Amino acid sequence: MKQHLRFSVGKRWVLSLACLCGSLTSFSQYGEKSSSWEIGITLGPSNFLGDLGGNKGKGTTFLKDNNFPTTTLTYGAYVAYQPTEWLGFRLAGNLGRLEGDDAIIKGKGGYEEARKTRNLNFRSKLSEVLLLAEFYPTVFLEDDPSDVWHRLRPYVVAGVGMFKFNPQGQDPKTGKWVDLQPLHTEGQGMKEYPDRKPYKLTEMNVPLGIGVKYFLNDKISLSAEVIHRQTFTDYIDDVSTNYIDPKLFFNNTKNVAQAQLAARMANKSLPGPDQKYHAPGLQRGNSGRNDAYYTFGIKLGIRLGRSENFDNSTRCPIRF
Repeated sequence: MKQHLRFSVGKRWVLSLACLCGSLTSFSQYGEKSSSWEIGITLGPSNFLGDLGGNKGKGTTFLKDNNFPTTTLTYGAYVAYQPTEWLGFRLAGNLGRLEGDDAIIKGKGGYEEARKTRNLNFRSKLSEVLLLAEFYPTVFLEDDPSDVWHRLRPYVVAGVGMFKFNPQGQDPKTGKWVDLQPLHTEGQGMKEYPDRKPYKLTEMNVPLGIGVKYFLNDKISLSAEVIHRQTFTDYIDDVSTNYIDPKLFFNNTKNVAQAQLAARMANKSLPGPDQKYHAPGLQRGNSGRNDAYYTFGIKLGIRLGRSENFDNSTRCPIRF
């Protein structure tokens, strides 16, 4: 009787251990079995979504106001770590340029007419650092996630970033491009506007995007992704609030040439019946909506290798 009981208890332990081993093996299939590092480069177009430029109707910070003539090129490099096949973390650095121009707006007789006659433009160098998390949901549908040969994986990406910019505008008198932030075109830093502080040239952003990754082999991959950056500034293009009285530029500096330049850059509106919309105190930009920009990137990645985390731990040490 005792012998039979001992055999029954032992059988239960064997079954329990077998189930545990099976669970560990199943769990390891989704990436706990190994981790990997990847390095790569990114190249692709970028576009600004803010106050300047746009299309018919009211301005927005989404693709509706995308202007292809102001598309620029962004390039960069990254390093990524994947603790599992379904989750990755990426540190990326990118360089590029952002542009916006009211002159390219095609007037249709609507709200866009006031933006077109505003006649402002800008360009800005862009440098950014992004910390991103990547999620690959289809890994959970794969039979063997560790086998990436010719594998196609869609993914979503989100994170936090920091970027640096410096808006410049084209002087209507000389045609030269000049830095706009020191000109205080909307009264930033003037005693008459205590609520308008000079804006910083380094700010944070929130990147969100989607992509698809294709493994040419177990080491090299190509990815295509679109990442939208919502920023915490409305001054990437130096436009946000209202026009100010041009006399204030002279009242707040002893540099007459600087004041004259600021007055020219603050209001470059075109002559005509719509010029009445560009008087002091009237709307110059939309302060209720921060600027944004997005990139469409092609990534070339190289996996540096994998480190086995479990080795033989998923093998059952029980012999029958």
